[in-house]
Amino acid sequence: MQAINVTNLTVSYDRNPVLENVSFTIPNGSITGIIGPNGAGKSTLIKSILRLIPSNSGEVEVYGKPYGQQKQLIGYVPQRSEVDWDFPTNALDVVLMGRYRHIGMFKRAGKAEVAWAKECLKKVGMQDYAQRQISQLSGGQQQRVFLARALAQDAMVYFMDEPFSGVDAATERAIIELMKKWKQEGKTVIVVHHDLQTAEDYFDHILLLNKQTIDFGETKKVFTLENLEKAYGGKIAFLQRTPSTAKEPTAHGSLSYQPE
Repeated sequence: MQAINVTNLTVSYDRNPVLENVSFTIPNGSITGIIGPNGAGKSTLIKSILRLIPSNSGEVEVYGKPYGQQKQLIGYVPQRSEVDWDFPTNALDVVLMGRYRHIGMFKRAGKAEVAWAKECLKKVGMQDYAQRQISQLSGGQQQRVFLARALAQDAMVYFMDEPFSGVDAATERAIIELMKKWKQEGKTVIVVHHDLQTAEDYFDHILLLNKQTIDFGETKKVFTLENLEKAYGGKIAFLQRTPSTAKEPTAHGSLSYQPE
């Protein structure tokens, strides 16, 4: 079963193309990384799929139906930089926002919803911060709260926009564990990612993007030096990595980008 099908998606800002005829199909129960250089349109792609910004043309299907008919199946974790962390609310209320589609925007959350939100906070290790104002949390704690909100949404497809950016190692591990848990449950995860060194470890599939689809498919087939050089327009250095310990992900090497 295909979770997401994008066909010829085109987006422009002030008549300047940001995405041009982007097409790909993501299978259900997989973890996909969207990778490309700065300005490649990675975040724009997610936002246009979710109709947070308008597109010029193209179609998006979720489980074979138009997005508008299936949007209740979608969960979204935005970039931390796009969130107003000074907004006067606590961690528990942020998580409860993930239940609005279930309880309605203007209805008060009942005991069952509050209990579920607290359980989601517990799953990401934030149960002791339920009443803490979000402005008083560290970057890693803020990201965990948004992970809890995503859990509360109980979606089938999750879009995550650079969830690893600026977080501590413990939070990064928590994000990876959550992604794997969703996959085990038959859910689908799509992640905007910028770290080439971890891409092979984290993703089943990769979409290489630079305003257009450079390549899409299984990570081992797409994540090649040739494709990366096409996407980044520069030289990609391949550095041999020392053998990993049994507790860490294994990989053949690491990649770094060197602009020309």
